[in-house]
Amino acid sequence: MAYLLTHFWPAGTEDQYDVTVGEVHPPDGLPDGQQYHAAGPTEGGFPVVAAWESKEKCDRFISETLLARLPIDGSLVGPPEERSAEIVNLMSG
Repeated sequence: MAYLLTHFWPAGTEDQYDVTVGEVHPPDGLPDGQQYHAAGPTEGGFPVVAAWESKEKCDRFISETLLARLPIDGSLVGPPEERSAEIVNLMSG
């Protein structure tokens, strides 16, 4: 079942996000299993939203790629506020 993961880094910046994504995403697109990725600065921090083919693929990316490469100089700092859910409706235009 498709899986939604949201992260919010209080006080995170776009520059920190760019460094993080540059280190953990493949240069030609999304990580294996990620279907959708959106991010942008907001008041108080930086949110990231990703839709995955499954929770297992999301968990694999986090453990084998993201956490394995931390810390990254200049990247988003500390654990984010996290929310997740099984996706019951995914629409695109």
